[in-house]
Amino acid sequence: MKFFASVVSVLGLAVLASASPVDIEARGGTPLTQAQAEARLIPNGITAVSSGGCTNRNVGTCTSYQGILSGTVDGVITLKNAAGLSSLIFTGGTEVGHAAGTYSHANGYKVDVRHSTGLDSYITRTFTKIANRGDGYPQWQAASGNIYCVGVPLLALVLY
Repeated sequence: MKFFASVVSVLGLAVLASASPVDIEARGGTPLTQAQAEARLIPNGITAVSSGGCTNRNVGTCTSYQGILSGTVDGVITLKNAAGLSSLIFTGGTEVGHAAGTYSHANGYKVDVRHSTGLDSYITRTFTKIANRGDGYPQWQAASGNIYCVGVPLLALVLY
């Protein structure tokens, strides 16, 4: 099961899957509404905060789930549970203001989560350290092929 690409404060994560685009699209799932995503995330201890205190996808200071893929939601839940965390907080979702691209925030593949020492520790002790990203941030790779970049300001997860 593939789950993530990302960014966190002081330590961050970036995760990129090594699967082919067809495989990634098949695992992405279906786009969810804000309410559908919340109904799956909140009971699993995953909530969101935003500097604007809102969920409007068209406002960059909001944190929106509108259009997030079901596979991304499943991946975040799986990562949170595997890391043994009691909670996880999204700081960025599908709202405007993120980098463009096929496997982007806007297309429901990527989210940002609040920095967590427990999550950083889980990633760095569980996965294999590989070469740094082009911007110098260190990366770890899971057996699934996902790559986590630990060191960026937010924890950005790309879930395939």
